[in-house]
Amino acid sequence: MAKNHSGNSHTSNRDATYTLGRTSHETTRLIEQSRIYGSSTIRLCRQAGITSGMRVIEIGSGAGDVAFSLAGLVGPTGKVIGVDINATILDTARQRAADAGIRNVEFVAGDARMIDFPDKFDAIVGRFVLMYMANPVEAFANLVTHLKPGGIAAFQEPEYTLYPSFLHPDTPLMNQLIEWILGVFRHSGAHLDMGIGLYRAFVDAGLPPPEMHLQSPIGAAETWAGYRYMAMIFQSLLPLLEKYGLATAEQVGVDTLAERIRQEVLVSKRPFFLPLHVTAHTTLPA
Repeated sequence: MAKNHSGNSHTSNRDATYTLGRTSHETTRLIEQSRIYGSSTIRLCRQAGITSGMRVIEIGSGAGDVAFSLAGLVGPTGKVIGVDINATILDTARQRAADAGIRNVEFVAGDARMIDFPDKFDAIVGRFVLMYMANPVEAFANLVTHLKPGGIAAFQEPEYTLYPSFLHPDTPLMNQLIEWILGVFRHSGAHLDMGIGLYRAFVDAGLPPPEMHLQSPIGAAETWAGYRYMAMIFQSLLPLLEKYGLATAEQVGVDTLAERIRQEVLVSKRPFFLPLHVTAHTTLPA
């Protein structure tokens, strides 16, 4: 049984505002996010060496998609423990697991930096979670203490500092969306450079230097799902865009946003880039 502890040093620093909110729409967006980013997450976990029979802890489980992918990798002889600070969304994850007949996954509500587990894990996985933590390097060092010797750390984080490189005169809408995204994440206190920052997190925690890859979902086909997904992102971002005075609902125009992005891509013949991310994995000495 996991135990929560209060009084941890992390509580003295405030984590970033979760920019995408905690609404039912955001739950739907997280599920769609896995359709967009899921293949790179599975590839990361396979390259890292996560395989049948392993016991894995997954940080920031949300609606459960990463945990479900891991459950397939570790098989019926393995076990996945998914942790999320949002207890409500874990009800959705548990129901989805039950509906899909996934029995080797358990979800625990709480802050993974402040939970003790009775046994160590073969692997720890996180997708898009460290960027919101007040001190991600310190948090990562804390999280990997859940690993046993020879354990695997595999993390995936956005890298927003490179996003402006896609600005172009022929794509004014894409340019505006990128500026709004960067603005809202800056105001929220999130770490825009967490992708590249994974290297420091790994080595400062005393882990071997990780193998790293920079990736981005990119598309230009008329029916590409990325257009709709970007509109979903902005529906989740809208409350903070308005709160921070960056844009109004009328300026964003969520209802028509996907179609406007698609039209700009078709006219400009410049593919649309969703936020870039970095994957990193390493194995602890045995």
